[in-house]
Amino acid sequence: MTEQSLTHLDAAGRVRMVDVGGKPTTAREACAEGFVRTAQETLDAAAASKKGDVRAAAEIAGIMAAKKTAELIPLCHPVALTSVQVAVEPDANLPGFRVTARARTNGQTGVEMEALTAVSVACLTLYDMLKSADRGMCIEAIRITEKSGGASGDYKR
Repeated sequence: MTEQSLTHLDAAGRVRMVDVGGKPTTAREACAEGFVRTAQETLDAAAASKKGDVRAAAEIAGIMAAKKTAELIPLCHPVALTSVQVAVEPDANLPGFRVTARARTNGQTGVEMEALTAVSVACLTLYDMLKSADRGMCIEAIRITEKSGGASGDYKR
């Protein structure tokens, strides 16, 4: 990787917002995932809880976060999202939760950051809601799993 491939730096090495004004508007989509590893007892307690659905709270938090990405990431463009879907699924094999997000837009820049932000905040919400039961939880492997649209082409992990 060369410094020239770091699009958020100008020729003098200063940070800049990338100018996407000349790029064509295309359909763009990105998917991300992450995991919250818990003790099996914590996963069981979350499933049995009568105090509220931790999964639903985390999914809503993820959607809300995707819509605020440009406010959180300094050089990220505000994007008119056409869809954000967040799913939190218990996974006994971890044990813990698998979190996925899919973001879509029709625009001049991609939505990878929105998908990653959605997953990150959904994972943090799970952690917040379960921390009293499990101090050893771990948030892991937040990453893009696929993207489409734009000049850089499609990507699938």
